[in-house]
Amino acid sequence: MPSGDGWQGEVLRDLRGGAQQGAGPGTQAYRASAPNPGLPPQNAQMPNDAAHGSGAPQQVGYPYPGQEQQAPGAPPQPQSAPASRPVVEESLAGAVRLKSQRGESFAVRAGRALRRTLSSSAAHEVAEVTRTAAVLQRPVTTGRQICVTSIRGGSGKSTVAALLGTTFAHYRQDPVLFLEADPALGSLPQRLGAQTLRWTTSEVADIVQPTMSLLDVTGYLVQLPNNAWLLPASQGQIGAMLDSQAYERAVVALRRYFGVMVIDCETLPAEVARVALAAAHGRILTAPATPEGIASTYAVLQWMQKLPSHVIAGTVVVLTALMPRPGLDLDEAAQRLRSTGVSVQVLPFDRHLAAGGPVRTELLAPPTQEAATCIAADVFHLSQQRH
Repeated sequence: MPSGDGWQGEVLRDLRGGAQQGAGPGTQAYRASAPNPGLPPQNAQMPNDAAHGSGAPQQVGYPYPGQEQQAPGAPPQPQSAPASRPVVEESLAGAVRLKSQRGESFAVRAGRALRRTLSSSAAHEVAEVTRTAAVLQRPVTTGRQICVTSIRGGSGKSTVAALLGTTFAHYRQDPVLFLEADPALGSLPQRLGAQTLRWTTSEVADIVQPTMSLLDVTGYLVQLPNNAWLLPASQGQIGAMLDSQAYERAVVALRRYFGVMVIDCETLPAEVARVALAAAHGRILTAPATPEGIASTYAVLQWMQKLPSHVIAGTVVVLTALMPRPGLDLDEAAQRLRSTGVSVQVLPFDRHLAAGGPVRTELLAPPTQEAATCIAADVFHLSQQRH
């Protein structure tokens, strides 16, 4: 894969008017085994602060954010760490508590089971699942950066990022990182079921050192099921900031530790989103499956066509259905968007996703599970191509 001083620097100059990117990607190799196909249940217990998750690391040799380097012989300065904050305030916990809901009604599930019993396509389905799993389990020599962004709020960006990373974490054996690059009260921690937050992307950008091990690094992260980790962009506070330089430092420092990084970005054309779009190996642009969403996405894709060709060639557009039966022809819309050179996938309406709250994959409708796996395989395949 080309280094960060090559095509990544070229695209950054195009997007940011001559700005240079940091060091090239790491070289640590990863290899995945073959777990059982299908998305896993997300009902594992979350660790407390003292164990992993948002707790401070046990090592004492690394500085906390803001701690100045001490001169030889100077008296030791006290180390301080940010206080852990709940993802949802205690006073709101009762008001936002959800009753678990399946993605499909009982009648739809029963009809699907009957059709499956009468169908003779079981062998074809198994072959397709096996093929998709093989794509997701391909080994990588450098960590893949998958950027998820959108052009407007409410398009399901964080939901798609949660589904994408959860799929990677299930199919792959190497560790997966959810990196939030949207400090404006992003919903990714809630979608992933995180309970508390402490360290943020801008803080960790100045902490991680090349001599640190994976165990050292994960002390600053929120642990999730299936060897996955979360680094939030804020503690859920208004006014949190994340500039492009801090984002670049965080990605350069962390990418050598994780086989796949799923980056939940701000909406375009925010600066961090443009930087992430340029540096990523694969890109996902989410859009609501509405006339306005299709028209706006097409305009953005026309702008992307003016960038180096690998940008749009490595992009997957995900149309998210906001209702059970969208009022437009999704096949025709997808065909029109594909004419710009991108791949297009559709995420169907799912009652469990529409209700909000933590995503529990065992409650998703089968078409949603299949779509999430196809999206992950599509963008991962594109991320390994030399465009």
